[in-house]
Amino acid sequence: MDYKLIRSRRRTVSVEVGDSGVIVRAPMRFTRAQADGFVKKHEQWIERKLSRQRELNEAARNAPKLSAGEMDELYKRAKEYIPARAAYYADLLGESYGRVTIRCQRTRWGSCSLKRNLNFNCLLMLAPEGVIDSVAAHEVCHLREMNHSERFYSLLLSICPDYREHNRWLKEHGRELLARVP
Repeated sequence: MDYKLIRSRRRTVSVEVGDSGVIVRAPMRFTRAQADGFVKKHEQWIERKLSRQRELNEAARNAPKLSAGEMDELYKRAKEYIPARAAYYADLLGESYGRVTIRCQRTRWGSCSLKRNLNFNCLLMLAPEGVIDSVAAHEVCHLREMNHSERFYSLLLSICPDYREHNRWLKEHGRELLARVP
């Protein structure tokens, strides 16, 4: 099986399966033979992940493109719905923020800037409401914790207990949504 070996000052070995193929990350002294053995040991898991990756790519390729009118409608709905959800979660936490911006982004569902501005992808409107809420809650939690620490996730799960389930949905279907952009 082909893979890319990346050595660094890390202490553990890991394998990643993504659009760029299989990557093995290992400590500096990890030999190619050890990497081959590691890949062989995890071959079934890697094959399952590669198969899933191919399925996701195929689903994204076959996703119907949105028309200009549909994109306009998404923006309109997003500008009404998402800021209200962000305000709801900000009120729950007693946090304030700057402005809320809605864009059509290719790689992100949301972000929170150091200036406390919140940004969201209009394509979220193609997802279930719970998924939209989970992204809004996620970004609002960054107003208090500008990281992905244990404290951040504890805070997030306190206001959005189903976050992991919604995040899983977005990981499984997000590529299809992003592929709908004309």
